[in-house]
Amino acid sequence: MKSHHATGAADDTVLFHTTGRTGTITLNRPRALNALTHPMVLRIEEALLAWASDPAVERILIRGAGDRGLCAGGDIRAIHDDAKAGTSASAAFWRDEYRLNALIARYPKPYVALMDGIVMGGGVGVSAHGSVRIVTERSRIAMPETGIGFVPDVGGTHLLGRAPGLLGTHLALTGSAVGAADALLCGLADHFVPAALLPELADALAEEPAHEVLPRYAATPAPGELAARRPWIDRCYAADTVEEIVERLLAEGDPAAKETAETILAKSPTALKVTLAAVRRARTLATLEEVLAQEYRTSCHALRSPDLVEGIRAQVIDKDRTPRWSPSDLREVSDEAVAAFFAPLGPGRELRPAGASAPDSGPGPGSGQR
Repeated sequence: MKSHHATGAADDTVLFHTTGRTGTITLNRPRALNALTHPMVLRIEEALLAWASDPAVERILIRGAGDRGLCAGGDIRAIHDDAKAGTSASAAFWRDEYRLNALIARYPKPYVALMDGIVMGGGVGVSAHGSVRIVTERSRIAMPETGIGFVPDVGGTHLLGRAPGLLGTHLALTGSAVGAADALLCGLADHFVPAALLPELADALAEEPAHEVLPRYAATPAPGELAARRPWIDRCYAADTVEEIVERLLAEGDPAAKETAETILAKSPTALKVTLAAVRRARTLATLEEVLAQEYRTSCHALRSPDLVEGIRAQVIDKDRTPRWSPSDLREVSDEAVAAFFAPLGPGRELRPAGASAPDSGPGPGSGQR
C-alpha cells in the first residue's frame, strides 16, 4: 500500500492511498457524515489529476470512512455563515466543487464509487458522475436542497433531468431519499452489492478490473417504491407549474400522492419554482459542463436569498423544523423572481468551462467502461 501525498496532506479529512492497481480516496470526517470542505475538494482534484497520468494506477475507488455513509454533502453551517455575513467563500467553494464534478464525469480511468449509507448533495456530486456506481441495502441517496431554500447542484439537475419519465423532477422537488432499487431505476447507480461484501470487493479491485470483479458480487436489491408510483408521478409532474403539480397530486386519490403534495408544500416556495425551472432547463443543455454553469448561477443567487439562511437555521442550526419562508406561498413567487436566479453573474464571475485543465473526456456516468 502506498500513500498519495497531496497538498495539505497533514489534513486527514480525506485520505489517499494506492493498493495494487487502484487509487483509493477515503472521505474521512465520519462524525460529520464525511461532509465536504473546500480543502477536501481541492485535494481530491489534485490526486485525480496526478493519478490520471500515473500508469501504475488503473482505476479509482472512492468511499467514506465509518459505516453511516459516503458523504452527506457540503458544509452547510459554513454556507449559512457565509450567506448571513454576505461574503463569497461559498461561491469559491462551489466553483472548485463543480469543476471536480466535471472532472469525475470525464475521468479517463474507471471511477468506482461505493455509495453506501447516506449519499446526499455534494456526496452525489463525487459519486454519481462516476463510471461505476455501487449501492447497497443501506444506501439513501438524495438531493434535499429545496428543504433548506436551495436548489439542486453538483450536477444534480443534470442527473435528475435524465431520469426515466418525471421521476427526477419528483426527487428534485421533494428532496426524498431513495434506496438501492430506486437509485438504479433513476440512473443514479449501476450495481447493487450487499454492504457486507464491500471490503472484499475493494480488495479484489486492487488487482482486477471492475468488470471482472462485479459479477462475483453484484446482486438484485429489494424492490423499491418508484416503479409502482411512476404512473401518477409522470401524470402529476407533467403540469406546467409547481402549483398545478400539487393540485394534481392532491386529486390523485392515492395516499402516497397526497403525502407527496404535503412534502412539497413544506419546502421553500422560491426554491421549488427555481428547481422545477432548473431541471427542465437542464434537459435542454447538451453537456454536464453547461448544466454546472447554470447551477453555479442559481447557487450564487441563492446565497443572497433569505430562504437559504432561514432553511439552514431551521433544519441544521436551531433544528426547530419550522422555517419561515419568504415568500411563504407558491402563488407569491413571480416568474421574474425565478428568472433572476438564472441571470448572468457578471464579467469574471461565471463558472469557467468545468474541467478545462482536466484530461481528455473519459467514460462518464454509467457508461459501462470499467
